[in-house]
Amino acid sequence: MPNPKRKHSHARSAKRRATWTTEMPEVTPNRQQGGEPFVLPHKATPDGYYKGRRLPGFKDKTQ
Repeated sequence: MPNPKRKHSHARSAKRRATWTTEMPEVTPNRQQGGEPFVLPHKATPDGYYKGRRLPGFKDKTQ
């Protein structure tokens, strides 16, 4: 297996790693009453609502 002849410098490694950044997820205000104030886009709420409509297959939680 080939091995490097010399060690890569710290600056060379740091340049490669400098582009690894994270971003905050975009959140949108929730239009459902009594729910979480913000939701992730394109995600259904735990209550089963998506774009203001109830999704089929979600049942009410029994307490």
